[in-house]
Amino acid sequence: EYGLGSEVSINGDVYSYGILLLELMTRKRPSDIMFEGNMNLHNFARTVLPDHVMDIVDSTLLADDEDLTITSNQRQRQARINNIMECLISVVRIGVACSMESPQDRMNMTIVVHELQSIKSILLGPKTVSNKQKAIPILLEVRSYGPKLKEVRA
Repeated sequence: EYGLGSEVSINGDVYSYGILLLELMTRKRPSDIMFEGNMNLHNFARTVLPDHVMDIVDSTLLADDEDLTITSNQRQRQARINNIMECLISVVRIGVACSMESPQDRMNMTIVVHELQSIKSILLGPKTVSNKQKAIPILLEVRSYGPKLKEVRA
């Protein structure tokens, strides 16, 4: 945006943050040779949401989890795996929402922080969740027109 003559704004930083998240999650750079024509890192991630995100997530992020090896109960193990997968999908959704082409469609950073805190709470388990109930915006879906948000009670 800045290189194309757009004014400097926080929206450019939001875009950069989204691209950074997508780079971290996919281990791909925006300049990767696979991105030709209309395909770019944002579109690459957006096209796999939500059902095929695990196909593009960097495999090193899926390395053995201590909690998974300690847990002998198969249900607990599967629940933990599902939580990890949901969190990875959520981070990719945030990256896509932050890197929308139109600055006004990008996710607000306050919402990004709330989303990431929710993801952290899920990954770390109930020991980090506060007893106080507070409204947390949850990203439901990302389309070309931007994220839809809904407030829920945690």
